Amino acid sequence: MTLLSTLSTSGLDPERYVRDLVRDIPDFPLPGILFRDITPLLADPKGFHVVLDSLAHCFMGEHVDAVVGVESRGFIFGGALAARLNASFVPVRKAGKLPRRTDRVAYSLEYAEAELEMHSDALAEGARVVVVDDLLATGGTAEAARELVHGQGAFVAAFAFVIELDELRGRDRLLPLPVFSLLHY
Repeated sequence: MTLLSTLSTSGLDPERYVRDLVRDIPDFPLPGILFRDITPLLADPKGFHVVLDSLAHCFMGEHVDAVVGVESRGFIFGGALAARLNASFVPVRKAGKLPRRTDRVAYSLEYAEAELEMHSDALAEGARVVVVDDLLATGGTAEAARELVHGQGAFVAAFAFVIELDELRGRDRLLPLPVFSLLHY
């Protein structure tokens, strides 16, 4: 049973509803890659609420100090989730985008190399953090975000994603921490 299917109300199949709002774009951004486009989901208020309710449900009764959202789609879900959890929101951005002193980490993507940054004073020592992004593929981006969080003396309590590409086994890189994903492909 998936997270979304546990929230069925009023005859709505939340998993089917959300899945139907994700569009497949072949050969983007490179030939051979099937891109899962969430823009139709973001354009649908009911679908967006279902996703946020599902993510928030994962942390009911848990203390969360901060939600770390990874640029850029992680900002969309992370900011809204932080508001629902009464937690702060901390953006993790691509290198050179933040205006003050930052901590930086380099990592590998499925098809490139990249760097992420977070303001050096973004998290209090000992803070409980949830890292949020739209997609879990190989886990490199989420692992880099975890490294930034740990570098500030905080710790990741869990990871949350809208979509997980199971065959790429990104979850394996994040264990033993809890990994919540709403849709699996």
